[in-house]
Amino acid sequence: MDPENHVKGGNRMPTSDILVSVVLPVRNGADRIEGAVRSVLAQDHERLQVLISDNASTDGTEEVCRDLARRDDRIVYRRHPENVGLLNNFVRAVEPAEGTFFRWVGDDDRLEPSCVSRALQAFAEDDRLVLVTTQVAYTMPDGTVRSVPHTGTGLESDDPVDRFAEMLRLLNESHLLVDPLYGLLRRDPLARIPRRNMLREDEVFAAKLALAGPWGHVPEVLAHRDWNPGSLPAIARRLGVPPWRARVATLLQCREMLRWLHQVDLTEEQRRRARSAVLGMYLRRQRVTAARRGRRLALIASRLVPGGR
Repeated sequence: MDPENHVKGGNRMPTSDILVSVVLPVRNGADRIEGAVRSVLAQDHERLQVLISDNASTDGTEEVCRDLARRDDRIVYRRHPENVGLLNNFVRAVEPAEGTFFRWVGDDDRLEPSCVSRALQAFAEDDRLVLVTTQVAYTMPDGTVRSVPHTGTGLESDDPVDRFAEMLRLLNESHLLVDPLYGLLRRDPLARIPRRNMLREDEVFAAKLALAGPWGHVPEVLAHRDWNPGSLPAIARRLGVPPWRARVATLLQCREMLRWLHQVDLTEEQRRRARSAVLGMYLRRQRVTAARRGRRLALIASRLVPGGR
């Protein structure tokens, strides 16, 4: 299919002329960032703007980034003089983006050369889309690589609540299936979505994005990421939020999603369905938490009993 022609939109969108902003937030990534930047610059889509947002790094990140920017005029380097926080660095990094589309990249990520162009092709084929994800290969802490194909179509629906419910289902099923924060996004719809510094904000943002419009997906491994999950208390420290919130993270997450449902254009019937989806997610997570605590208590009890293991 000619990528310059829409299938569902009926208009023409030549992809080669589209400026794409690739946004790279970093803090103390001197030993990692060059590889990530080089994989972006190696894209077969040439019209790129690479925005590096340095969150007051205290290692050699600034020197590495300034050297990269001197060697390629597609790179724009900005440095915060003070630590503005993890989420703020992600959000502010997008502010100078000039591209119609943009993509976040982590400082230890690597993109395949066709990552941007394949996503642009999906946008060209369907102008309803606000986001296009790709399959991602994750390097786990033990060095193994995992990648799980996503084959569902719920996120392509014209019904915002169908998309919302599907996103919540995927969040409960596996974090490896779809990662909307590291897909190619249409910049204008994103600008209308507020973000709140909180635990599991990435999941809340994904749910808000699902309500914003249909998503596309390229079922090929076009991105590589390191997966280093941390405990909720540790993530709270990184975000600068009170540690007690780790104990009620699911409750606060669901409350934020319910609040957002009253700010988007939905019918009352759609809001009812969406609220039901949030409740279902909350109950499933509570069951998982209860089962995990039960196993932990059983293990402790077995160790207290003479002869227990």
